[in-house]
Amino acid sequence: MEPSGPPEPRPGRTDSETGVARDRVENTTARGDERKALILDTALRLFERDGYEKTTMRAIAKEAGVSVGNAYYYFGSKDHLIQAFYDEVSERHVAQALAAMRPHRDLATRLSADLHTWIDVAEPYREFATQFVKNAVDPNSPLSPFSPESKPTRDKVIDVHRRAVLGSTAKYDPGIAENLPDLLWMHHMAIVLFWVYDRSPGARRTRELVDRTSPMVARIIGLSRFKVVRPLFREADKLIRDFLLPGDEPGGA
Repeated sequence: MEPSGPPEPRPGRTDSETGVARDRVENTTARGDERKALILDTALRLFERDGYEKTTMRAIAKEAGVSVGNAYYYFGSKDHLIQAFYDEVSERHVAQALAAMRPHRDLATRLSADLHTWIDVAEPYREFATQFVKNAVDPNSPLSPFSPESKPTRDKVIDVHRRAVLGSTAKYDPGIAENLPDLLWMHHMAIVLFWVYDRSPGARRTRELVDRTSPMVARIIGLSRFKVVRPLFREADKLIRDFLLPGDEPGGA
């Protein structure tokens, strides 16, 4: 296995010797990161070209120019490759969404910027996304966005929605604040599903859906200030936890 970190200096070891050893570890880690990225990029290309089911780890390794053992060292299975893809897209979305929302304070505009950024990041993989969804709908698959395996990445995306609300000038019932990010994530999932089936150039119809639903969502959140509406938010959040995200804690916990 590759070293997990730089070596500790041994007694009598000079600073120069320690620096050389550290450089070697950093170079080894950099090569490992490059190899891992190569395997992932190769896998995505083959999944899109040949389909998920027909693509084997052996084929991925051969195309990437690495041994099969090396491919399995970085990714334990094809499912782990898809999870890595999901993580990578989410990481890029989080970074770009936060930057896109920063100049705005209107909640509808912030929500729209968040979702448009996700489309920008995911659009190059739209054909492949169909393969992803076919496997993600399997209730036993770790690829499902609702699965325990996806929770760390899911939490990062939910946190973007939390920041969208907290950074806005929207007025809403403080009692529902911890639940809002999860509800907004469900809006996000609806947009993702529509995007998968959207065949308009540049995902034009999906973008229109974002622009039309974001103001609606923002207005509904504003209605939470009225007592008659508050129970609906709580019941919606309870439905999500009981049927879609069992075991998840409230967003603000």
